[in-house]
Amino acid sequence: MPNTKPIYDTICLIGLGLIGSSIGHAVKRGGLAKHISGYARSEETRQIAKKIGFVDSIHDSAASAAQGADLIIICAPVGAMESITKEIAPVLKAGATMTDVGSVKQAVIAAIEPHLPDNVNFVPAHPIAGSEKSGPESGFAELFQDRWCILTPVESASIESVELLEKFWKALGSSVEVMSAKHHDSVLAITSHLPHLIAYSIVSTASDLEDVTQSEVIKFSAGGFRDFTRIAASDPTMWRDVFLTNKEAVLEMLGRFSEDLSALQRSIRWSDGDALFDLFTRSKETRNNIIEAGQDTDAPDFGRGHISEKE
Repeated sequence: MPNTKPIYDTICLIGLGLIGSSIGHAVKRGGLAKHISGYARSEETRQIAKKIGFVDSIHDSAASAAQGADLIIICAPVGAMESITKEIAPVLKAGATMTDVGSVKQAVIAAIEPHLPDNVNFVPAHPIAGSEKSGPESGFAELFQDRWCILTPVESASIESVELLEKFWKALGSSVEVMSAKHHDSVLAITSHLPHLIAYSIVSTASDLEDVTQSEVIKFSAGGFRDFTRIAASDPTMWRDVFLTNKEAVLEMLGRFSEDLSALQRSIRWSDGDALFDLFTRSKETRNNIIEAGQDTDAPDFGRGHISEKE
């Protein structure tokens, strides 16, 4: 059911891929804004977004889309956020809230905050939701349902702007938590960034094996490898920027992982079945805790049907 009163008069979406389009669909579903303006760098993307209709107006520049907006959401790769902010900063409305959806927060703050007017509230955000699919046609209103969204507001942001953005994300279906940008980057380094790095590495290793053909890798893919390829199909530009902008936290977690991997290698080499059983048991308990917390289901294929894209 749509809200009887919008949370914001005008919302601007800069970047109209999976996340941007899904926000647009969810905002329209809930009646959360009177008007949604949108901008994407590609003319083709802008035309597709216009045809689908998850925005009310399409603009050929980020500044034009952002002018007069009460909430501006940058849904672009982290590496593009500084240039976008420089372009739109002169036209931002006094009292407006600027936010983003990047999966790195310290780098986003460093890229955006110095260029914002003092009368604009900056509340970085990270909706922990997505899919390996990308583009405006991939979006759907339920993407954020029963997911987490983390807010990392800067000190200068007003309490009211933080509370209103929290209300907005809850209206999209998310649970919201507020934390520091540094803590966010450490948490996501182990829960998201490192798993993606491992997935990319494993798929690359399989492709480079000399005694296993590419057709055999595809033909005999077991469930575990298929899950790695699903993760490795994510947007290369976005993940390149993630690893370059969160390098310290990722390298720290990668070092810990390398130590644990060496210990596992020794356990296999010396046939230490007790150590292997203990590791596998503790890992299984973590999986069970994730299911109990409602972050996944115990259905076959980890709750993902072969044709389901809603993850």
